Amino acid sequence: MSQDMLAWVESFSGAVTVADTKWKILYMNEKASQVFAKRGGREALVGGDLMACHPDGARAKLRELLESGRTNAYTITKDGVDKLIYQAPWYSEGKTAGIVELSIEMPRELPHFDRS
Repeated sequence: MSQDMLAWVESFSGAVTVADTKWKILYMNEKASQVFAKRGGREALVGGDLMACHPDGARAKLRELLESGRTNAYTITKDGVDKLIYQAPWYSEGKTAGIVELSIEMPRELPHFDRS
């Protein structure tokens, strides 16, 4: 895919962070850079260790996701903002290549629709 086709990720309103199987942060979009501005944003974090940004329990969970191929989704409230966190492996040529983490701000009241 061309860089133009992937430009949407840069302007996406959710934070996108991508790391490889050695936990090296490969990419952070603009929103992720803003979210982690106190840590230096992407200028300071890309190329660094994703595990250094997480507490022990979260590190164990990330390792398990990478090994199992499963996903992890949960909600948090941070600085008064509700967020959906979604973590999942990403793949290259059929092999696990790393982890993607999405952090998406949610409204306080989130409608739910059963479409079954």
